Formats: sequence, C-alpha cells, structure tokens
Amino acid sequence: MKRILICGANGLLGQRLSLMLSTQNDYEVLNTSVERSFVYDNKLFDYNQLDITSRSDVKSLLSSFQPDVILNAAAATNVDWCELNREEAWKANVTAVENLAEAARKVEARLVHISTDYIFDGKNGPYDETAKPNPLGYYGKTKLASENVVRSAEIPHTILRTIVLYGSGFGVKTNFALWIIKSLKAGKQIQVVDDQVGNPTFVSDLAMAMIKSFELGRDGIFHVGGGNLLSRYDFALETAEIFGLDASFIKRIKTSDLVQASPRPMNSGFITLKAETQLNMHFLTVKEGLNLLKHELQSNGKN
Repeated sequence: MKRILICGANGLLGQRLSLMLSTQNDYEVLNTSVERSFVYDNKLFDYNQLDITSRSDVKSLLSSFQPDVILNAAAATNVDWCELNREEAWKANVTAVENLAEAARKVEARLVHISTDYIFDGKNGPYDETAKPNPLGYYGKTKLASENVVRSAEIPHTILRTIVLYGSGFGVKTNFALWIIKSLKAGKQIQVVDDQVGNPTFVSDLAMAMIKSFELGRDGIFHVGGGNLLSRYDFALETAEIFGLDASFIKRIKTSDLVQASPRPMNSGFITLKAETQLNMHFLTVKEGLNLLKHELQSNGKN
C-alpha cells in the first residue's frame, strides 16, 4: 500500500486531492496543513498539523510516516502579497520546498510539486514545457526557484505548472470564478481585464494530473491547463452566462487601468499536449468546468 502525504490539505487543491484519494483503497493518505484542524475532520481522514517552512517539523513527520509520495499543494499564491512581502513569500514558496525535497531524499519519496504560468513573461504564449522562463514579478521568481530546488534534489519528481486555478471548497480563498459569482450575485459592478489571456484550470483536472503523475511514474515538467484559451473578461462573461447572472455588471478594462503591486504576464496560457498524452488526460473547457462548479455549489447548498 502506497503512503501519500498531502501538504496544504486545507486549500482548494489539497481538499480536492484528499477527497479523490479517499475513494482509493490502495493508498494510506496523511493530510497535513499549517492549520490546527482539518476541514474534513467529520470524515475521519488522517490529519496532522504541519508547517512545511519548519525543517525540523518536516524531517520529523516524514521520518515517522515514511511516505512514498509527497503531493505539495501548499504555496503563497497571492501575487501582490508576494511582491510586498518578499521574505515571507520566499519562505513559503522556496524554503518550504527545500525542506520537502531534503526530507523526500532521505525517505526515498517522489515529490509532486505545483508551479505556475507566472514563471513566464507573457510575451509570446501559449507556452510548452521547453519555453524559457522569465518571471516578471517576485511570485513568479519564487516559483521558478522552487522548480529549480526540486529539479536539483536528485529525487523522483514531477512539476505541474498550472494557470488560473478555480473551483469550490470549504473555507478556501476566493478564486477568480468564485469572486465573479459572488460579486454578480450581490449586484456589484466588477472590473475585469480583457488583455490577460490564459486557459483557466478546473481544480479536479489539476488534482487528477497530480495523481496520475505518480501512478504512472512520470518525471519532469508538465503544463496543466483548461481546454481553451480566453481572456479574463471572456471568462467572466462565460461565468455569468452559465450561472444565469447579469453580465452588464462586468466592466471591460485594461491591466494598465489597475494599480497593482506586481506585474502580470499578459499573453500567457499553456500548450498541454505533453500532459494530455503522457498523463492520459482530457482537460475541461471553461464551459465544462463552470458547469461542474455550478453543480458542486448547488450540491453544497451554496448556489
């Protein structure tokens, strides 16, 4: 029986991994996060509090649990916060990964790590896995540094880069789709940029790609993104249509109209052919993902 350690289990991606793996009898799963309690405590899942920025805590837990696979779904992902809080961002996104990689080497575990399109400058996307990184902001720099940590650690590893992750969970930070839905339901006018392009990724697709990467033993870097490229503005319009909300509250603007601490890659997006073929994945289009999100919110009584 494979032992799986999930880091960041209380987050959007971590929760989805926990639920998906809980249906498998072949795995012994230990959920971990920095918080004292787990959102799925009522389901009797195994949970341990773990601060992955603490080298001694990581070393201690991994030496006792002896995982075969570490799924790292933990990170500081607020782009502007990272720009303004560089020391803490580095600790969360790089030091933590150094701790996991070092401990993984000692227990001979595979590390599956999440990265981002923000490692690119967004000048000529969509990007494949061979494209040269050139991060514009500090968040992207920390994530590129974390990739380098994993690649140089001499451990079995998979790095999955993703883009505009959305979905539902309990107590999760508001992602782009949830922000649009909440704002339009409240009758608030929102400003959405039409000059940032990407392929939004439904959380279940990324979680499944992580699981398949270790089940199939795939090493290296894979781009995981939704089935179609579109602007943030067009994503907002799709969301309004599928959720039956008033799109007239969505105001089209340019990124330059916003005052943001960190620069953004504009023409981003991923070419996902490698992941589709080597991980045997079919990535959801925005319409398919949003319809699933609508169903999940209705099932949880949130819509």
